[in-house]
Amino acid sequence: MTSPSDETTTSENAVSTEPATNDSGSDDRSTENSAPEGGSAETENAGPTFADLGIDGRVLSALEGIGYEKPSPIQEATIPLLLEGRDVVGLAQTGTGKTAAFAVPALSRLAELADLNGPSTSTKVLVLAPTRELALQVAEAFSSYAVNLENFTVLPVYGGSSYGPQLSGLRRGAQVVVGTPGRVIDHLKRGSLDLEDLQYVVLDEADEMLRMGFAEDVETILSQTPVEKQVALFSATMPPAIRKIAQQYLRNPEEITVKAKTATAKNIRQRYLQVMGPHKLEAMTRLLEVEEHDGIIVFVRTKAATEEVAEKLRARGHAAAAINGDIPQQLREKTVDQLREGKIDILVATDVAARGLDVERISLVVNYDIPHDTESYVHRIGRTGRAGRTGDAVLFMTPREKYLLRAIERTTRQPVEQMPMPTVEDVNATRRQTFAQGITDAIEGEDLSLFRGLVEDYVSEHDVDPVEVAAALAVIAQDGRPFLAEELPELPKRKDRERRRDDREGGERGGRSRAPRSEEGKATYWVAVGHKHHAAPGAIVGALTNEGGLNGSDVGAIEIRPSFSLIGLPDDLSRDDLQRLGEIKINGQRLDIRLDRGPKSGGGAGGAGRPRSGGYGDRPPRSGGRGFKGKQGPRRNDGFGEGRDKRKPKFKKSY
Repeated sequence: MTSPSDETTTSENAVSTEPATNDSGSDDRSTENSAPEGGSAETENAGPTFADLGIDGRVLSALEGIGYEKPSPIQEATIPLLLEGRDVVGLAQTGTGKTAAFAVPALSRLAELADLNGPSTSTKVLVLAPTRELALQVAEAFSSYAVNLENFTVLPVYGGSSYGPQLSGLRRGAQVVVGTPGRVIDHLKRGSLDLEDLQYVVLDEADEMLRMGFAEDVETILSQTPVEKQVALFSATMPPAIRKIAQQYLRNPEEITVKAKTATAKNIRQRYLQVMGPHKLEAMTRLLEVEEHDGIIVFVRTKAATEEVAEKLRARGHAAAAINGDIPQQLREKTVDQLREGKIDILVATDVAARGLDVERISLVVNYDIPHDTESYVHRIGRTGRAGRTGDAVLFMTPREKYLLRAIERTTRQPVEQMPMPTVEDVNATRRQTFAQGITDAIEGEDLSLFRGLVEDYVSEHDVDPVEVAAALAVIAQDGRPFLAEELPELPKRKDRERRRDDREGGERGGRSRAPRSEEGKATYWVAVGHKHHAAPGAIVGALTNEGGLNGSDVGAIEIRPSFSLIGLPDDLSRDDLQRLGEIKINGQRLDIRLDRGPKSGGGAGGAGRPRSGGYGDRPPRSGGRGFKGKQGPRRNDGFGEGRDKRKPKFKKSY
């Protein structure tokens, strides 16, 4: 696999550097592969190591234990500045190693402060991330880098999960809090999160937070932080709104830009399988049965999913194990060694836990959960096809995630071919063949004398056909598991024809508004975002899953109208669920979710006549946001204040 080519530029002169060979952060590089085009192996190996950057020895030891060797360009440029106490704006795509770029210097400074002042349980570092998945990933990274620090705690706080464990963790004390803006605001309002001793703030994926409507929350949080603090802002792009927040909350920041140029190796066959969430496990087991592979890595998004998928694969007879950030490093290394030695065949892993993983026998990478950024996809599939070998990569994708597939193809500049779901006939033919081969192997390679005698005695005593005895033994060996596969049940889906008809009747002709046809176990809900709020299906699904704690399979048909939308969601949502989901914002507009009661008789186009008494009408946005500590202010419709002040922040000469 050709490793990504990164360019580190400054605000005045653009300087191009070939990436160092490393395994740091998410920016995985392999020494087995050729140097980037236009460079050489000697150039690639040049440059400083982590030991040259002035990192605290305990943090440096943790990096070495994980297998990090040389910093990526964003790490090389950013870590020394942050160690000096400078504010930094880092412009880089996900996958360039940004997490280590801000986590390593933060932990180094915490270690030094603990040496000077003794251990402290107050929150010193706050990291804001747009999604709970990213918050968990960043928290895992902090924990792995801080493994050698004493009395250290990192706590992720995010929506969609119980308050209890988070409140308990905050009461005990956490030096690092990583959270989504909405949940951090909630803890600030409750008084459970105290930022009085805060020294270091990170805004990760700032442009994504802006896109998801967290601008007001981010400004509220920053306004509650001490004036004397260090701020690091990381973003893939630098729109005017991001520049404004940098000007307002950062002090003379250095601006560092890293441009990633990503490509995948041509010796890796890339395929995707369109499959709904509930059918992923069946698709996975069918794939394993009809295709022969050596070692396999299955990538999922969460730590819980690693254990769940590994356990289900073991129940289906596969030698599988899980690795994630909660598993001690020593046990992780033992599990990887088992994969290397052939004692297990399948490793179910998160991105963080699989960093630095290099096992030659890996011939297949399965993206069980599609990554939300193209760089992660490239790094994942780079685990196969090492040292010139051929490899396979299969991506599981739901229809709603097709836009992510297109982004992957654009970035990698290679098509990902569609593969059909292995059929029941294919699976059953393979099972019959495997069954027959097992009999042949046992006859040729095992001592059957004991069991032959037992079977002969049974046949003689009971006067039955030996074939019947063999069949009975096969049933016993199967232990109640079905031998032949069956067709998957059809998932309810909404036909395009019906969608077009509903749009015509409910929108263009001004007739009676119709809600999306409800799927089994789902009801139709009304939300207060529509076309005029620039709501898109992807943004709605992302908000409900990332901030609301729902699974992708919980979200059904979505119909976006001019000023509201109708969504299929589980029909057993509680009042607390609705209240929590209603607080979510998309482009600054609260969802205000309600169970849909249908259109008011004689309602106009687009269902604008839905009864206000039930909270379903076309209501204008509230004049004030949620505010903070009871305060209400005018709603900002321009993100972080975009368009109100066109002045650009004055950056010093960048590194």
